[in-house]
Amino acid sequence: MIRAFSRVSKRVCTAGGQWRRGYAIAIALLAAWAAFPAAAAEYPLAPDQNVVGEIRRYTVKEGEVFADIARHFDIGYTALVTANPGVDPWLPGAGREITIPALHVMPDAPHQGVVINLAQWRLFYFPPGGGRVETFPLGLGVIGRKTPLGVTRVVSKEANPAWYPPASIRAERPELPGVVPAGPDNPLGAYALHLGWASYLIHGTNKPDGVGRNVSHGCIRLYPEDIERVFNVVGVGTPVRAVDEPATAAWGPDGLYVQVYPSKSQVEEISIDRRPTPEPAQGVEAVVRRAADHYAETVDWNAVAQAARQRTGMPVRVAPRPPASVAAERLTDGLYDPPPLRRFR
Repeated sequence: MIRAFSRVSKRVCTAGGQWRRGYAIAIALLAAWAAFPAAAAEYPLAPDQNVVGEIRRYTVKEGEVFADIARHFDIGYTALVTANPGVDPWLPGAGREITIPALHVMPDAPHQGVVINLAQWRLFYFPPGGGRVETFPLGLGVIGRKTPLGVTRVVSKEANPAWYPPASIRAERPELPGVVPAGPDNPLGAYALHLGWASYLIHGTNKPDGVGRNVSHGCIRLYPEDIERVFNVVGVGTPVRAVDEPATAAWGPDGLYVQVYPSKSQVEEISIDRRPTPEPAQGVEAVVRRAADHYAETVDWNAVAQAARQRTGMPVRVAPRPPASVAAERLTDGLYDPPPLRRFR
């Protein structure tokens, strides 16, 4: 947060008096955010439910920047930027109303243990016993560095981990020591979960601004408060499934939603305040068609195509929920079951 405020001061505080005013604003905001608890990311979950959360609106306060707003609402930096096109993430402007994209269409994966959708930059945790899900934004690998796909498990947990830079990283940064002890300079943060994949971890970070961006060499980074929560609730032996689904689709209470996420290269461009190069997502129609099932004729396929082109990551409603009378008639005819009606918060 301090670093984010320092960026603001560089951009808006050029004269001595202006700098002092910006510094005072930053200090006041630090106190305000400390007293304003982060939004919860835990939701009740009914069987077959695959949409959770809600789209919210938020009015920017004086001196606030996207990096800190994203962290407060437990979403990634890129997700907040793409949900608010045309808004300067470092000078959004006091009084401006912005969109908080906190509605999530979950990936097509079993609701068990930890599920990570790399394309979504998000982790979902399904506690034993069912009935709820917790979800957290992630920082993932830079271009050319990938997290493995498939199923593994948590093999051990470590508080205050030391970091032993692997040979590949030391080749890029020979100035690194053989070991970085726990502390503010340790990129693993305060907690780490070791996986069955050698050299890959779910861990914290000493650079929270990197959550929602390409920042690691393949490990999975969470906000400091999120990794503390995950560390405390995820047990050794918990299955971990990593998938790569650039588009997710599912029925919500008022219709069928699709989310199409920015590509890794687009996230890279967004991270440096550059307009992302168009890169239409492939296979989105098939994803929506599977989710729609026998209700495909009600889908607005133009809206689906637009979502695939724009790749904002925002949930788009592409079909209304069929009226109960229509669903009952078709069920009586023995054609198919209606889509599940689930409430989400």
